Amino acid sequence: MNHESENVKKLKAFFDKEYHVLKSYVGSKIKQSIHQDPEDIVQDVALKLFASASGYSSINNVAGFVYRSLKNRIIDGFRKNKSSKYDEDLNEAKLTELTELIYGKPDNEYSEEVKEELKMAIESLKPMYRDIIVAVDFEEYSYKELAEELNIPMGTLMSRRHRALGLLLKKIKKEKIEQNEFI
Repeated sequence: MNHESENVKKLKAFFDKEYHVLKSYVGSKIKQSIHQDPEDIVQDVALKLFASASGYSSINNVAGFVYRSLKNRIIDGFRKNKSSKYDEDLNEAKLTELTELIYGKPDNEYSEEVKEELKMAIESLKPMYRDIIVAVDFEEYSYKELAEELNIPMGTLMSRRHRALGLLLKKIKKEKIEQNEFI
């Protein structure tokens, strides 16, 4: 029996038997911020797995294979949503808070130019750093919530945020130096 038909049979049997459990699993892992129904995610993963069944060697642990695929799809949805939400939801108060964290507390309000520089610097960060800044500083996720959603230790998230803030500061200082050289 070739791998393709064996894999398809295994996947079909698993999805037929566990479909509702898979929907519940996905539902427990996502929040409404992803704007997708758990059933859509399960069907999307199933479609991709069936479509590429011939590209896999024989699947021995079907449950592990499917759940890992679902987890990866959820994480991809989370990352995609954070990036698109970032563009839409950068509100003034959150941007000001982060600006104060980077530059220190001002005697008066920061100019739009400074806020725009910060926004551009955030956009230029690697996705893993940008996502943690957006999630914690703009969308008000707690480290605990984010750790559970991404299945990453809280300490790792805190380290990434600290590293991201350091990179932002370094980038902004570098841009300021470059701007002063040309003036």
